[in-house]
Amino acid sequence: MSNKKYHLETQALHAGQSPDPTTGARGIPVYRTSSYVFDNTEHAANLFALKELGNIYTRIMNPTQDILEKRVAEMEGGAAGLALASGTSAIFYSIINLCRAGEEIVSANNLYGGSYTMFDSILPQFNINVKLVDHDKPEAFEAAITDKTRAIYAETIGNPVLGVTDIEALSEIANKHHLPLIIDSTFTTPYLLNPIEHGADIVVHSLTKWLGGHGAGIGGVVVDSGRFDWTDSKFSLYNEPDHSYHGVRYAHDLGDLNPLAFILRMRLVPLRNLGACISPDNAWMFLQGIETLHLRMQRHCENALAIAEFLRGHRHVSWVRYPGLEEDPAYTTARTYLKKGFGGMVVFGVKGGYDAAVKVINSIELFSHLANVGDAKSLILHPSSTSHSQLSEEQQAAGGLTPELIRLSIGIENKDDLVAALDEALNAAHR
Repeated sequence: MSNKKYHLETQALHAGQSPDPTTGARGIPVYRTSSYVFDNTEHAANLFALKELGNIYTRIMNPTQDILEKRVAEMEGGAAGLALASGTSAIFYSIINLCRAGEEIVSANNLYGGSYTMFDSILPQFNINVKLVDHDKPEAFEAAITDKTRAIYAETIGNPVLGVTDIEALSEIANKHHLPLIIDSTFTTPYLLNPIEHGADIVVHSLTKWLGGHGAGIGGVVVDSGRFDWTDSKFSLYNEPDHSYHGVRYAHDLGDLNPLAFILRMRLVPLRNLGACISPDNAWMFLQGIETLHLRMQRHCENALAIAEFLRGHRHVSWVRYPGLEEDPAYTTARTYLKKGFGGMVVFGVKGGYDAAVKVINSIELFSHLANVGDAKSLILHPSSTSHSQLSEEQQAAGGLTPELIRLSIGIENKDDLVAALDEALNAAHR
């Protein structure tokens, strides 16, 4: 593509790719290869010494993956991306790519269950501490910052209670203390929100969800804004020689690529040596999904709003959370950031508590009962007994996870059919 700034709908179809120069193929090729032939010994040595950029081994990069990374990065307004085996590996690599043992991050507490466990139980095993604070109180983030803090972390829309993060407020705090702001934008996608425009430095996605859109593969991606200055000495991983890779100082020795220090280090250290690489086939599947992202997200948002409005008036529903409802606690923040729609997730509490929630889930039609979100098909789950069951009762309560809470990922079916399915299941649960 040229240097023109295209709209997202165009980027989703064209960014990062030109027709194959050898065959003229317009579709994206799948490069099923583990490794690549070097021109000669000098070419091989230059690739490993970063004097040239190119393909070495598919654990590090792959041409199909390269298109995916460029496409998502352009859609996010970032400088570069790195695709990985899963969204959780994208999160994990983002943290260990800037924290050493003894250092810490400050994070919102309204997180996906796997992220919460990673932060609360796994990272501390590596002596990386995570301070979890109220996502809705920027002052709590600042109060938790110490001289050991290396990043601030939050989700655009929390999973599963759907609180919306004030990214600009967190960015102001992060800038004040010269810390990178990492935002998980899985629930919003580049179609609804570009966190980098609001001050985020690093954006993380689970490709498995709306970007892929069809529940067909597992993957994640990290996008680097290229704007953060890593030369601050407190980021020792970027200012001290890396003896595992030619003694390079990533914030100083990459020449014109210095602005990409974060994403290049992630490729050369965590990915190269720990190996959570995305498969070429999964990269290709996600590229197919991205081509229709803008069309699907419109329908997801329209359907989700219709479902939320239906549920808030239902006699068997005690409460509903959806950022697009004017009475929702997150509505004021949501309308500031979400101009095209409020996402495809709805959560609600059914009257009758846990027993009624179980009856609804076990009897509903059309909604698939499984642990995923962002599929073209509508999905249903009881988070406190599944995706967030590893949290203690106190942790669940702090995150708003109550026994009657049901999580809906609204698909792109006809909304009247979805309403009818919910109405029938709610009524059946209360007979």
